[in-house]
Amino acid sequence: MKVAYVVPRYGPQIRGGAETGARMLAEHLVELRADQVEVFTTCATDALTWEDQLDPGTSTLNGVVVHRLRSSAGRDPSFHPYSGALLGSPESATAAEADRWVDLQGPLCPDLVDAVRASDADLVAFYPYLYYPTVRGVPAVAERAILHPAAHDEPPLHLGVFDPVFRSVQGLVFQTRSEQRLVEARFGVATTPQVVVGLGVEEGPGTPVEARAALGLGDAPYLVCVGRVDDKKGTGMLARYVAAYKARHPGPLKLVLVGEVVDRPEPHPDVVVTGPVDDTVKWGLLRGATALVSPSPWEAFSIVVIEAMTVGVPVVVNALCGPTREHCERSGGGLWFAGYGQFEAVFDRLLSDPVLAQDLGARGRRYAEANYAWGVLTARYGAFLEGVVRRRDR
Repeated sequence: MKVAYVVPRYGPQIRGGAETGARMLAEHLVELRADQVEVFTTCATDALTWEDQLDPGTSTLNGVVVHRLRSSAGRDPSFHPYSGALLGSPESATAAEADRWVDLQGPLCPDLVDAVRASDADLVAFYPYLYYPTVRGVPAVAERAILHPAAHDEPPLHLGVFDPVFRSVQGLVFQTRSEQRLVEARFGVATTPQVVVGLGVEEGPGTPVEARAALGLGDAPYLVCVGRVDDKKGTGMLARYVAAYKARHPGPLKLVLVGEVVDRPEPHPDVVVTGPVDDTVKWGLLRGATALVSPSPWEAFSIVVIEAMTVGVPVVVNALCGPTREHCERSGGGLWFAGYGQFEAVFDRLLSDPVLAQDLGARGRRYAEANYAWGVLTARYGAFLEGVVRRRDR
């Protein structure tokens, strides 16, 4: 079977959740099933600008053939004010307004759509739903298209431009049951073939001692949050909550925020902002953390939650985020909070009860091993793809 992936950016230097998910699935189809896999993408690496930064052309990366094409435009400077006004009431947007929103957001790449149309792949997998390559690409190959939405309940999901995208594909691949319920309720696609797969995790090297030394953390206990440092991801709220907690509970506890910095929180002696780190430091930080905190209300899966569970670390998530809360509920390996009062109660309990923390970590590890080992996950995903092809051919 030959599968083509369509993503707005691609490569090991990309830290975005959706794009990383696509790369991991593509590489494991090649490694574990010997499928032919190709990728159609742009030359961009920055999801905020979509500027061309890599060379166009075709190359092979870990057995996957990668076609990079130049965009005719990145993100237009007028996008953010236009988007802010439009998304105040997305259901009221006209078709023309929603189409303009997609084009202004970027990456605008008609050549990518033409290349996808010319591909001889048995299936074309679009990932995620939000951008021009998916919105314009799905109609070009709808009879062999599947969609990995990576959807969460955000305002753009309610723009009418996405209805034909979700309703015309031959299959839907979800990361969690929460995402599946959201998409079915929004688009009425219960009869479309679908599967809940998620993403696999492989532990990387790295020790707490190395991570502490690299970041100058000393021996202090710490909470870690891995991902974009962005108020939209809840990191500003988390920093404020930790500052308030420390004022009420003095001690050595620190918060370590790891990732690209979009919105730097107010300075605080116990809030450490590292910027991006390499995988060795990241895995060392996870292994040494008191807990992994995911404050974002908008996640479609959150691979870092599963990574933390893989190494037996308790997780604490935003109660408003369906997918991350689902991981905690299904595994018994995490806790959640809605507002500062619950945040304080959760950490009072977690920090004062090492037996509870150990039990949460063990439960999370069992959940991750049972559901997100690559061998099991790739077999389930591959069987679904083969079923879509058989149904189409009939």
